[in-house]
Amino acid sequence: MYQMVRTKWVENKNTGYYSRARRVFDEMVVRSNVTWNAMITGYCTQRGRTKEYARDALVLFQDMLTGVCGVKPTDTTMVCVLSMASQLGVLESGACVHGYIEKTVCVPENDVFIGTGLVDMYAKCGCLESALSVFWQMNERNLLTWTAMSTGLAIHGRANEALELLDSMGASGIKPNVVTFTSLLSACCHVGLVEEGLHLFDKMRNKFGVLPVMQHYGCMVDLLGRAGHLKEAYEFIMGMPIEPDAIIWRSLLSSCKVHGDVIMGEKVGKLLLQLQPEKSDANLTVRSEDFVALSNVYATAERWGEVEIVRKEMKVKGIDNKPGCSSVQSMNNYDLDAWWTDLWLVSDWKFGTYDTKDGVVAGDKSKEEQVRGFQCHHFNLESCSPSHKVPHPLLAECEQ
Repeated sequence: MYQMVRTKWVENKNTGYYSRARRVFDEMVVRSNVTWNAMITGYCTQRGRTKEYARDALVLFQDMLTGVCGVKPTDTTMVCVLSMASQLGVLESGACVHGYIEKTVCVPENDVFIGTGLVDMYAKCGCLESALSVFWQMNERNLLTWTAMSTGLAIHGRANEALELLDSMGASGIKPNVVTFTSLLSACCHVGLVEEGLHLFDKMRNKFGVLPVMQHYGCMVDLLGRAGHLKEAYEFIMGMPIEPDAIIWRSLLSSCKVHGDVIMGEKVGKLLLQLQPEKSDANLTVRSEDFVALSNVYATAERWGEVEIVRKEMKVKGIDNKPGCSSVQSMNNYDLDAWWTDLWLVSDWKFGTYDTKDGVVAGDKSKEEQVRGFQCHHFNLESCSPSHKVPHPLLAECEQ
């Protein structure tokens, strides 16, 4: 009874007090797989600092595997862990989780939720061939599965395949939803399929009965703007049945800068500045972006006087331009470098590291030798891909 009460407390506190939930979790002497799942799921549901929470969830999963409690992960655990791996976008972690699932939990093709998680993870990590392979091998696909695959194709610019997937989706009896159409319209934007996008937008309402929301209107404005149809994009915004938000106007302003339409850009930029609320710390960055965008439109047309006016207005209002930043991931110092190598060993998974000297698979090497071989990117395809069906995603990287 005590264990059940503590577990329930962890579940409840994860809704907004994850640090308290983790403290209670750490104090528990006995934990069931329900307790572990509650804590790992709690990390998945946190908003903000998602990458930090994702790392914490994966480290907690490692503790679950290596601890002396003897608790085994369930399918629920693995769905959450796959979600965390996809949020990090670290292919090595996701591939190792896939191997662990096949070795110890279940065959992904037979579990629609784990299969969907794998499709989502591989797609977000950029391994579309692996995502498609898992997708087509699944014995059952639900709406989330189709949406995850279409979204993956969309964000990587494979619009034609994403649109073909919509036809296959309809043939299988699954009706697309709001998110599905957002992904497909986004795909048309990236590739510049204007006619296809307009047709899809019309079909979404008339054939599938899905009412457009702000994201759909934003995709259409972006589609028209990228293609240089700035007047049509402006008229589309003015004809929207809902009030356009600042993001839609920023999309049009960006297109004006790209295509050098200073007149339209000036109109949209000034409209954006009128939409800005009074200065506060919460909206400071957004305000600076709008001022800088209008300034860049003037700079493109070499109207330096207007550029100076905008910059002076920023100084008068105390608006600072936030500098840009970049992040670089190094496999030598990444927190999870040891995590994904240990996972293969914990699951009793033989690396089968390939020895380039004598051309044999050395499955009985020590842990240090196997990890070193693994990190040097020498893989054996069959041992890394347990079902012998899904192409191992790291192998493609090694051959580049």
